[in-house]
Amino acid sequence: MWEKSKSTQRKRKNRNNLSFVWKQNDASYIRKRRRTSMDKLKEKVGESLTSVLPVTMIVLFLSIVLVPVKIEAIAMFLVGAVLLIIGMGFFQLGAEMSMTPLGQGIGGQLVKKRKLPLIICGCFLMGTLITISEPDLQVLANQVASIPNSVLVLSVAIGVGLFLVAAVLRILYKIPITYLLIGMYLILLVLAMAAPSDFLAVAFDAGGVTTGPMTVPFIMALGIGLSASRSDKNSASDSFGLIALSSVGPVLMVLVLGIFYHPTDAVYTTTVIPNLVTMQDVVHQFVRAIPQYAKEVIVSMLLIIAVFVVFQVCTHKYHRRQLLKMSVGFGYTIIGLILFLTGVNVGFAPVGNLLGEGLAAGTYKWLTVPIGMLIGYYIVKAEPAVQILNRQVEDITGGMISSKQMNQCLSIGVACAVGLAMLRALTGIAIYWILIPGYVAAFVLSIFVPQVFVGIAFDSGGVASGPMTSTFLLPLSMGVCTAVGGNVVTDAFGVIALVALAPLIAIQIMGIIYKCKMKKNTLPSEKEIAEDTIIELEEESL
Repeated sequence: MWEKSKSTQRKRKNRNNLSFVWKQNDASYIRKRRRTSMDKLKEKVGESLTSVLPVTMIVLFLSIVLVPVKIEAIAMFLVGAVLLIIGMGFFQLGAEMSMTPLGQGIGGQLVKKRKLPLIICGCFLMGTLITISEPDLQVLANQVASIPNSVLVLSVAIGVGLFLVAAVLRILYKIPITYLLIGMYLILLVLAMAAPSDFLAVAFDAGGVTTGPMTVPFIMALGIGLSASRSDKNSASDSFGLIALSSVGPVLMVLVLGIFYHPTDAVYTTTVIPNLVTMQDVVHQFVRAIPQYAKEVIVSMLLIIAVFVVFQVCTHKYHRRQLLKMSVGFGYTIIGLILFLTGVNVGFAPVGNLLGEGLAAGTYKWLTVPIGMLIGYYIVKAEPAVQILNRQVEDITGGMISSKQMNQCLSIGVACAVGLAMLRALTGIAIYWILIPGYVAAFVLSIFVPQVFVGIAFDSGGVASGPMTSTFLLPLSMGVCTAVGGNVVTDAFGVIALVALAPLIAIQIMGIIYKCKMKKNTLPSEKEIAEDTIIELEEESL
């Protein structure tokens, strides 16, 4: 009896010791994770600072040398830049912790069920919900006065949902992306001829606007999750292309709405800078705007969080630590988007409009073209979704395409696009003369480059035209157009469409260069890319 009691005490003591060790390990793990999260956040904020600082310096230089801007506008611009930098850091870390694992999990789980109706319904629902939650879509809806906001938002969201299903079926049935894209854009060309010509630029802008910071991380991760189930040599390259095909849906739906609604009075309301005296007044402008953007972001995120909760209840995929990490990630995403959108809309948009008017109204108005190219070169690096795409491209291709190469290529392409947009605003050249030859060149290139570059190029087009483009470059273009007395609807709109077109050509040219180097130096071919890259990514996300 005594022996039994002694044995029981010994077991209890061991259990207590083990429990103490577990608690110590948990506490150590939490401290380690906290330190790791803070280090990652500092790293992301540092990357954001590097991306945003060049644009800030260019704007400050122009305001001193060429276009005198009121001091209150510059003060708001600088405060907006600070919020943008911090917001980008939080958002990138939050998307990495929450949106990417959720997209990969849903994509992988849908394929595991091996039920085509479930895959179709699930992808359509996710595409629709994630688009409704996109903040940039509200900006587009406010610009198109003749179509009710709710009708436009729902139509565009349904368009993304339908074309996301088409993109997913392409992955499952191994359909070459080039053929599908050519077919889709031929349909767009036919609809563009039937739609009002004044509305064409707005429709193509819709394709770039709707693939913003909310949709890109999720859709990219969804493609990785779906492709991982195939485990063949082309699965890595086929994970790209979802954003490209999803971008077609909004253009198509807006063109259809243009036929029925005949929207000839699409407008864009510029922001008027109030008279401010002290820095306290400047900060007050941002504080007053935060609740509005907080409401938009939280309502948008509630849809995604609801999907996350339902998915976890049905599948129990994520364990306790993953749930904690993803919950923190959703919090970071919300904070980041609120700060980012407040900084961009309140601080950046008004200055963009003022710069455009000042440059075009001056003696050297043709300087607008090279200055626009310089701004375009650096501003694409400040797009939050671009950095996420670049890292995912580097990971999924096993380093074959680095983030540095992607950044350089996108910067050159967007610089050329913004230069053309400024030229259009000054001269009134119809957007047909640029879009049609541009897409023809992109599709011709797609025949000669490796398929992985085709998917990446068309994905990059939607990603590059994000909130920085819609809230800074569009007002800049409109300011130029207004100063020279042009038609804002036909001449200023279209800058987003051109920014979305440029990477299609630039990245495929990079693909041709890579192909030539591969032949000369016998570099690893596309077929020899690490077959288990996607599996490693999934393991890292876990």
